[in-house]
Amino acid sequence: MQSFNLVIAIVGIIATIYLLIKKHETRTVLIAIGLGMAILTLQPMAALDAFAKSMTSGGLIMAICSSMGFAYVMKYTECDSHLVQLLTKPLAGLKFFLIPFATIITFFINIAIPSAAGCAAAVGATLIPVLKSSGVRPATAGAAILAGTFGSMMSPGSSHSAMISEMSGLTITEVNLSHAPYTMIAGAIGAVTLTIIALILKDYGKEHRDAYLAESTHTHTTETKTNLLFAIAPLVPLVILVIGGTSLQQISWLNWTKMGVPQAMLIGAIYGLIVTRTSPAKITNEFFNGMGNAYANVLGIIIAAGVFVAGLKATGAIDSAIEFLKHSNEFVRWGSTIGPFLMGVVTGSGDAAAIAFNTAVTPHATELGYTHVNLGMAAAIAGAIGRTASPIAGVVIVCAGIAGVNPVEMIKRTAPGMILATLFLALFML
Repeated sequence: MQSFNLVIAIVGIIATIYLLIKKHETRTVLIAIGLGMAILTLQPMAALDAFAKSMTSGGLIMAICSSMGFAYVMKYTECDSHLVQLLTKPLAGLKFFLIPFATIITFFINIAIPSAAGCAAAVGATLIPVLKSSGVRPATAGAAILAGTFGSMMSPGSSHSAMISEMSGLTITEVNLSHAPYTMIAGAIGAVTLTIIALILKDYGKEHRDAYLAESTHTHTTETKTNLLFAIAPLVPLVILVIGGTSLQQISWLNWTKMGVPQAMLIGAIYGLIVTRTSPAKITNEFFNGMGNAYANVLGIIIAAGVFVAGLKATGAIDSAIEFLKHSNEFVRWGSTIGPFLMGVVTGSGDAAAIAFNTAVTPHATELGYTHVNLGMAAAIAGAIGRTASPIAGVVIVCAGIAGVNPVEMIKRTAPGMILATLFLALFML
């Protein structure tokens, strides 16, 4: 019976990877295979109970849904565009150094605009033409934006941070502050490596600038004036949560900043409503639309991953794997980083692999000799980095479309830095 269960687990894992590579709907694949494994091992209720339990994870629902609601409000009011303009305007005169600065600025904007594709569209529409007009080859211009699109790992609305927060007992802000140095160094590695590759490939020069100007003689981009009050809006919840999560909140007049993610997001939405003078009914509608979208598309993957993991547990595969890892800690270091990275590359999304790993393995982090934050966030960051090196990822397609290049040309430039960043996480974060 044990051998039969092992075969079920192996077939289930292979089938999941194959179907995800073929771009089948992630939630459908995870639920179907998880439930199938549970049924074949005569434990169907294990998968169904996991589905029900995952639906009501209070901390996850509050943090993720409120953050997405706020993001919808910022997009509707166009405050996110004003933030991008505010931060990118001073970069135009940096010439060659615009390449690493574009990556770094995208990384930090991605914290305030946590959707990778949404951030790339907002930043890329402004910065990619600036890069190209400065003499940067289009493929590198797109790659510079792409390489910064895993800054969302430090967002208070990150589903991964919320998951690790529940496991570790830390607040989401404490989780993000704990892994922030590693995440920022990984971002810096990507920016520096991309810059070196641009030098080697001669991706900066007058010929690239002249080619861009020749192509763009008939195009005109209308730019709205940046409103500082609008630009501040996406940063309001982030500032509140950072102050509230550090010793700064002990200052008497800052005591009020000690609050949860939903409260901070609601304050940010109210601030956006006041400064933009948008209809309260429309703001409310957008906020709840965002919350609904978050439950369907973000929490939906977490729920589906819970069913898949329950199916694996029913086969006994997870218990056996945990027991093996307890006596082979080096496999944890590489499995938790290289695994999600490769899944991100081949599927175009690192979320499914990282969430499944964090549901199955990360709860046992202390038994394996690691902290929940380091093990769980290393897997999450590696998955996001892998997606940044995948030619089929949505954010890659967005950047390639704005830059007017083949996605593979951009991946040739981002992949080396992403590989080095993943190795850094494995060697120094774990």
